[in-house]
Amino acid sequence: MNENRDNSIEINKEEFREIGHKLIDDISEFISSIDKKPVTVNESPSQLQSILGNTSLPKNGISATELIPRVTDLLLNHSLFNGHPKFLGYITSSASPIGALADLLAASINPNVGAHILSPMATEIEKQTVQWLAEFIGVSPSYGGILVSGGNMANFTAFLAARTAKSPKSIKEDGLSTISKRLTVYCSKTTHTWIDKAAILFGLGTNSIRWIQTDSSNRMNIEVLEETIKEDIENGLQPFMVIGTAGDVSTGVIDNLKEIATICKAFNLWFHIDGAYGVPAAVLPDYKNLFDGLSEADSIALDPHKWLYSPLEAGCTLVKNPQHLIDTFSSHPEYYNFTSTEGENAQNYYEFGMQNSRGFRALKVWLTLQQVGRNGYQKLISEDIELSQILFDLAKNHPELKAVSQNLSITTFRFVPLNFEGDTDYLNELNEELLNELQTSGELFISNAMVNEMYCLRACIVNFRTSKKDIKEITEIIIREGRKTHSKLSKQKS
Repeated sequence: MNENRDNSIEINKEEFREIGHKLIDDISEFISSIDKKPVTVNESPSQLQSILGNTSLPKNGISATELIPRVTDLLLNHSLFNGHPKFLGYITSSASPIGALADLLAASINPNVGAHILSPMATEIEKQTVQWLAEFIGVSPSYGGILVSGGNMANFTAFLAARTAKSPKSIKEDGLSTISKRLTVYCSKTTHTWIDKAAILFGLGTNSIRWIQTDSSNRMNIEVLEETIKEDIENGLQPFMVIGTAGDVSTGVIDNLKEIATICKAFNLWFHIDGAYGVPAAVLPDYKNLFDGLSEADSIALDPHKWLYSPLEAGCTLVKNPQHLIDTFSSHPEYYNFTSTEGENAQNYYEFGMQNSRGFRALKVWLTLQQVGRNGYQKLISEDIELSQILFDLAKNHPELKAVSQNLSITTFRFVPLNFEGDTDYLNELNEELLNELQTSGELFISNAMVNEMYCLRACIVNFRTSKKDIKEITEIIIREGRKTHSKLSKQKS
């Protein structure tokens, strides 16, 4: 080996600058013209594999000058673009351009935000980001928390903190087998599937979940919740946690958080709010009343990569008393030398969650919060809601569409042929087939929801590029394609 090490992984200054400038130019052009591209290209896995090439791992390296333009072409011409103005599917937002630059900078420094000594400035930025997120949604900035990958992990983190807080102190040493009364958790029947995963993965089992029916407005039925808790206590079970939803994934409904908080206090239960999608709307003065009870939550999950327009991945768990996170996740093996310095207590994020090695997720959130500001977010979020209401009204007033629900920025509706006299099963099949056609067409992308046993088209607007013009065009496309799909399907049935 030479005294000065020579290797194939380093890129010299001039080459890096040249490659980087070209990449930024390509990305800039992509962002500025994204509305001219199809939302997605309808290419099968085998077609994509053919384009990618079925080659073996190269024996010798390929230069970055050759690789970066190739992968730029692969991604810019063979992807689904959730930043497209006509992408209204699921709850994936268009990503802030400053967030993309943040990820480049974060990867270049590559801090390990597991321990303060490994990531001094990154740790402080994450702490400030958590504080700002708490302030943003209107709870005390004294809430502690951690940035995680997304909604599942944000909710898992809170679930484990709740389990530790409400179980016997010996749970860490002896596990669940020594708990005499079965732990039970309560949630609306519309709660996201993360709760199934949590119950399975963390030892409670799905029979520990009490799925509480909803009322006429699709919110958790508070009377049924209270009755179920009382019955479980009488039957020798141990209720420990209630989950309220602030914006359910299908229709955007917000549970009565204030009444759930009251029940949790009465029975000494952990109150968790899954606000992964909807809780940023608490920043809007006109919607503040919908979030009454938010500040009484023991924990809150929210995803900046949903309605705060951060690039993936960025979720967050907020906990009223952050000591609960430390009680749950902290460990001190002998090979950790992460002590405090100069008499100050340094925050080590490995004590706040499941990861030890952690990337710098907070930077893109921190920068976007500053670029947009509270007032800017109020404008963007309220405009998303307004566009959802416009779509609902268009569906309500068109003879071939049936508006079903509208909450926050989610609208559900159905295509119904003119003078239709068939049954619900046919309409469900028709709308499912229509959705499949729409999702592969490249003109737009929406998703689906089941509402009162009706298969619905579902548009979730968390997209700062979507305009009134897009909403009107989306409606026209759905009607046009709906007629075609009905004609084709009705012929198959006859």
